[in-house]
Amino acid sequence: MQGKESLRIQVEPEGDSFPLMEIGTCEAEASEQWDYVLVAHPRTQRDPWQVRQQQFLQELERKGFRTKRIQDQKRVFFGIRADNSIFDLYRTLLLEPEGPTPNAELAALTPVPVAMRIRIVDFVVMKTKTSAGETFEDLVKDGVFEARFPLHKGEGYLKKTWAGWRHMFRKQPVDEIRNYFGEKVALYFAWLGWYNYMLVPAALTGLLVFLSGFSLFDASQISKEICEAHDILMCPLGDHSRRYQRLSETCTFAKLTHLFDNDGTVVFAIFMALWATVFLEIWKRQRACVVLHWDLYMWDEDQEEMALELINCPDYKLQPYQHSYLRSTVILILSLIMICLMIGMAHILVVYRVLASALFSSSALLFLEDQVTTAVVVTGALVHYVTISIMTKINKRVALKLCDFEMPRTFSERESKFTIRFFTLQFFTHFSSLIYIAFILGRINGHPGKSTRLAGLWKLEECHASGCMMDLFVQMAIIMGLKQTLSNCGEYLVPLFDEFMEMMIQYGFTTIFVAAFPLAPLLALFSNLVEIRLDAIKMVWLQRRLVPRKAKDIGTWLQVLETIGVLAVIANGMIIAFTSEFIPRVVYKYRYSPCLKEANSTVDCLKGYVNHSLSVFHTKDFQDPDRIEGSENVTLCRYRDYRNPPDYNFSEQFWFLLAIRLAFVILFEHVALCIKLIAAWFVPDVPQSVKNKVLEVKYQRLREKMWHGRQRLGGVGAGSRPPMPTHPNPASIFSARSTDV
Repeated sequence: MQGKESLRIQVEPEGDSFPLMEIGTCEAEASEQWDYVLVAHPRTQRDPWQVRQQQFLQELERKGFRTKRIQDQKRVFFGIRADNSIFDLYRTLLLEPEGPTPNAELAALTPVPVAMRIRIVDFVVMKTKTSAGETFEDLVKDGVFEARFPLHKGEGYLKKTWAGWRHMFRKQPVDEIRNYFGEKVALYFAWLGWYNYMLVPAALTGLLVFLSGFSLFDASQISKEICEAHDILMCPLGDHSRRYQRLSETCTFAKLTHLFDNDGTVVFAIFMALWATVFLEIWKRQRACVVLHWDLYMWDEDQEEMALELINCPDYKLQPYQHSYLRSTVILILSLIMICLMIGMAHILVVYRVLASALFSSSALLFLEDQVTTAVVVTGALVHYVTISIMTKINKRVALKLCDFEMPRTFSERESKFTIRFFTLQFFTHFSSLIYIAFILGRINGHPGKSTRLAGLWKLEECHASGCMMDLFVQMAIIMGLKQTLSNCGEYLVPLFDEFMEMMIQYGFTTIFVAAFPLAPLLALFSNLVEIRLDAIKMVWLQRRLVPRKAKDIGTWLQVLETIGVLAVIANGMIIAFTSEFIPRVVYKYRYSPCLKEANSTVDCLKGYVNHSLSVFHTKDFQDPDRIEGSENVTLCRYRDYRNPPDYNFSEQFWFLLAIRLAFVILFEHVALCIKLIAAWFVPDVPQSVKNKVLEVKYQRLREKMWHGRQRLGGVGAGSRPPMPTHPNPASIFSARSTDV
């Protein structure tokens, strides 16, 4: 604090919500600058809570902290400032033990960065215990203290250049973010900025694929045949339908389906597999450059953790890594139970869609009769989104409990384990329903006259009249659209958030099911442009200042991204093979089309495909044909499948198509994975310039150590001191800057 400063804090009333409140102003001497502030309610001198406060503050003073009590009308503030000897000790512990180096001499002359001060002070405050063994968290639970926070000061540059909507298209000041919020937050924004850059070609390609469907909106042979099929009657879909529907009535949906189910979809899916690999590989290069620029390339996280523990307590005993097969077994069983619960939630959505079909077809909702399937798909997506919102809170609590039960050794290890648990649960929560729609919906229903029923009463739902790709497209569009809009609004109103988790789920939507929703990268790009500024505003204006954390990479999230990339190849290959009409179209074109009869024919090779892809059902085989309007005048109806009457078993074409589908999946995955491996090999993780600069620093350090070693041996062969390197610090020899939106 300098002069008269308004203290902005977030009081934690319950849970994890931190609403910003202007508490008041505090008079302080101009020379006083506090690293940290503790907040408490005013107490009388004889109050036992005040005694416990004093005991905790005395422990901090014993460790080299200065404290000052400043009372407001509603709160009491305790300013805390650490002695510089603490930071000198920190630097000493993290230096090479063989002797001083140019880096050490330079560090001794430079002031302590504010982010470093806050990080060390926060660690000591949270680790300090009173004589009764009470930690700060224990005192907060008992109401002795109310909150802790580092002061928001020196953030003016970020407010002017970053934390505002007018800066949406400006380059991010990553170095300044690092100086204020620490390396971990800065790496998040550096990664998000690079993700946005890479989304631009993906979004443009996806938009091109989508628009190419528009160019053939009225020219597609399949759409033409469907629109002109006035004499083809489709069998009723489910129990809700009371009439035969003409195939031509699905004309509009057939044209819409062609927008995202065309030949360009396959090319786009392969492109996105390559894109995901290139994105990760170039990010690794970006990260190496940024970390070298920050002089963290050879930073060791375990060494940092142990140094902080020794600063807090010189008698600290090393805690070794531990592993318990019993705990691991319990965690595995509990995780599997939660995953089964997530899959069960997907089954509940199936039940909902079945019951919704029956409800929407009731007499009270006859106006929906022609659009029952569409209404079920839309409301099912909305229910899924609500389920995701509820289960996210449950998943987070479960992941935290599992993490605590595993008893990780350090904070970073705990964070890594929590990330894996939480992401696994979130993945099944978000994608189990999409997996059902993509690969199960409409495939276990039986056939007209002999339908699979839920509890022997309700017939399982069918795919949309225009195909299962329409269901998947609508589900993706609604869920992703809601998450990118309502979630951002919710985060803005209630700043509690797990930003990397949200980005990982978005990345999954953008890659795993992109074959069914080519506009996903474009939607993600627009959302992220808002997300960056929204996060900046929240962190600078609306939240208490985050405690800076040191990091040299994005940690476990990199493995998550690589896993998603592999899953994307498998899922998109299966979508094209089993959900899309691509394989049936190709097989018809090269096995049954009229082009095979005449080599120079001008006839479209897909002519007759619609009739070929529909099976025939005799209406007399319905169990209750009289309930269907006009049944006395209809002897045949059609349905989407490959079966032969009168037994309606799968036809030879079905088995041939199945073999081709499986072969395509294997071929697609191998080709895409080979492309990924080649791209990963072709683009080195670390630029050669970075390797050479690190190599130069290591060489100079070894020369320095050799010189000091010879000096200790009496100067034998010591000679003159080796020349000082032109650029002893990697940060000073690195000129490139990270590129971010």
